[in-house]
Amino acid sequence: MEPTPEGALSGTPYPPLIRTLLWQRGVHSVSDAADFLFESNPPEHDALLLPELEAALFRIKSGIEAGERFAVFGDFDADGLTATAILTESLTELGANVFAHIPNRFTDGYGLSEGAVDMLHKQGARVIITADCGTGSVREVERARELGMDVIVLDHHLAPDELPGTVATINPKREDCRYPDTELASVGLAFKLCEALHHLLGRSFDPSRYLDLVALGTVADMAPLRGENRWLVSRGLAALRGTARPGLLALMEVSGLMPGSADAEAIGYVLGPRLNAAGRISNGRLALDLLLCREKAAATRLAEELNALNQERQRRTAAAMDLAGLLLADELEAPLLFVGHPDISSGIVGLVAGRLAEQHGRPAIVYETGETLSRGSARSIEGFDITAALRSEGHRFVQFGGHRQAAGFTAETGRLPDIKEALLALAADQLAGVDHSPTIRIDAELPVRLLGGEEIRWLSKLAPFGQTNPEPTFLSRGVRVAESKVMGADGAHLRLKLKDGPVVWPGIAFGFGELSPGPGSVLDVVYSLKAERGTEGALELQVKDFAPAGGPSG
Repeated sequence: MEPTPEGALSGTPYPPLIRTLLWQRGVHSVSDAADFLFESNPPEHDALLLPELEAALFRIKSGIEAGERFAVFGDFDADGLTATAILTESLTELGANVFAHIPNRFTDGYGLSEGAVDMLHKQGARVIITADCGTGSVREVERARELGMDVIVLDHHLAPDELPGTVATINPKREDCRYPDTELASVGLAFKLCEALHHLLGRSFDPSRYLDLVALGTVADMAPLRGENRWLVSRGLAALRGTARPGLLALMEVSGLMPGSADAEAIGYVLGPRLNAAGRISNGRLALDLLLCREKAAATRLAEELNALNQERQRRTAAAMDLAGLLLADELEAPLLFVGHPDISSGIVGLVAGRLAEQHGRPAIVYETGETLSRGSARSIEGFDITAALRSEGHRFVQFGGHRQAAGFTAETGRLPDIKEALLALAADQLAGVDHSPTIRIDAELPVRLLGGEEIRWLSKLAPFGQTNPEPTFLSRGVRVAESKVMGADGAHLRLKLKDGPVVWPGIAFGFGELSPGPGSVLDVVYSLKAERGTEGALELQVKDFAPAGGPSG
């Protein structure tokens, strides 16, 4: 007989609903449940188990003592930016002579380059520490060694067969990694390294100074929120709600986010996109300057600039989605979507690929067509490892890398037709028989009238929600619409009041403006619980789907 939540988790104090939700998240034993809910020892592991971390620590220590100049070379996305900020601040505090560099996506490209190595050498760097890049930088590290520089790589992207000749390549995805959790984001690695470095030098380390950045980078990079990542983000969200960083406070103010309501969703949809907008539209250095800023006036100016860049990013993304839709009009049923155009900027190709993958339930590759070289991004779906797919055709690319469900690449424009043909064939084979229809996974049937303080308290223990730990989604039948108002500049959304027996809940339904149900309508509603926008502590229903009571949803 197959085990059940009631059997495997019997004898626990958890209500039946919580047992079901834990079970559906792969928590199948009492000890696993205690770990997941942080009731046992927290899932923190010894940093020295990370590959070559000890070698990195002693090289940094000797460099600080000798007065050598350090360069922190970070990626231009939120994970790289936050990792760079932690490394720069922490090394400075320890007395290091350190400066940070963020490459320009449009002039420098992704990752460490030989030109960047030469530039850092001219600025006096003796040690380069990469943040969120460098695992595949074999030629670039060799160039650094030729110039008399040492390199320490801090990265979490999939490791190739050949690693660069660094002092240390700290990457939990190395095959020889002994660290128990292989899913730490680069910002988490930076945090672990700096904590260990403080201990080595006999200095106290205050985690709360950096955990806000750890939460930002981990969630924005869509790292799995299980194990140590989830523990760090849980602590980091508490730090973010009470952050004293002028830059983060200014960014929350310009985006209309109340600090006390900052959660994982706020990072994913409010703060993260604004940090990433700098590298997508202009220069990622702007976002790093905001994170490191110590003056309120300067922080406000930088936050306003990032907010404006994010608005431009939204405009460009919408235009690119329209263009991609036209170009793919006859190919939307293909097993993999492959599209590019000179007018789709390399700064937003990842966003467009992500939206296409989500809308059509299939892997998507989007690129900016260049005269000789094209740069693109790929986003995938469950069951199709997009980076492995690119690796299978690795000889056709100038450069590529990424994770199972997200990757980036540079390729000669003339080779794109062959790449498309090969990847389409691979996707057709691996995804044969897969239903690509958009679906919503419902965790349990939970009438709205039964939502009370006790249920909400237990549900909050499952947070923070994100990759591999999705927010619980419920079905409530026979809910009456007490009020329905169209909202948003384009009337695309609904503001609702939903009544179930004597209970009335506020709700919001994004993208349902054209389906506004009249007052008195009786619906079956699929929903999750969210913090009400613009408030601290208040909750509302986020309606994900609805249909007339008793009928099929859709």
